[in-house]
Amino acid sequence: FSAAALAMGWFGAVAAAAHAIAIQTASTSFMVPMGIGQAATARVGLALGAGRMADAARAGWVAIGLGAGFMAMMAVVLLLAAGVIARGFLDAADPRAAEVATLGATLLAVAGVFQLADGVQVVAAGALRGLADTRVPMVFAAIGYWVLGLPAGLALAWWAGLGPAGIWMGLAIGLTVVAGLMLARWRRLSAV
Repeated sequence: FSAAALAMGWFGAVAAAAHAIAIQTASTSFMVPMGIGQAATARVGLALGAGRMADAARAGWVAIGLGAGFMAMMAVVLLLAAGVIARGFLDAADPRAAEVATLGATLLAVAGVFQLADGVQVVAAGALRGLADTRVPMVFAAIGYWVLGLPAGLALAWWAGLGPAGIWMGLAIGLTVVAGLMLARWRRLSAV
């Protein structure tokens, strides 16, 4: 996301402002599943340490379900209220406010699409940490974000002509791949 912010600067001030709106909003919704992921680390680790693998698996699945449920609700909010949210960040008297709000709403809609994946990946990563599995999830994240997500976003932005929205679509691709990999690994390692 930091690299995406740098890339947004190449598209100018409107793109950077729209990105700031979208990233602030997406980061705020992300805090809930991130907290659930940290709780999953503790609950899964405690159950595993007590030799209760079935309880560890249940704790992880419940956490993943909670994170996914919350982010599904946030996806609906972002998809239905993207324009309202974007305009809430801006001074209507600013001559470029309408342009920023329009692009900000587009980026928020893309963020709405990846909310579920973002929630699942962070909670699954937390559950995997509870199983002391950290190296493989780190590789998944590196591949998903740096090898797939960022290059896809840059390609969509420039070669496909999608501009700033293309960068956010690349982020969505990376998050979705990482979420799938983390969930598959959790499913395999938590099987009792």
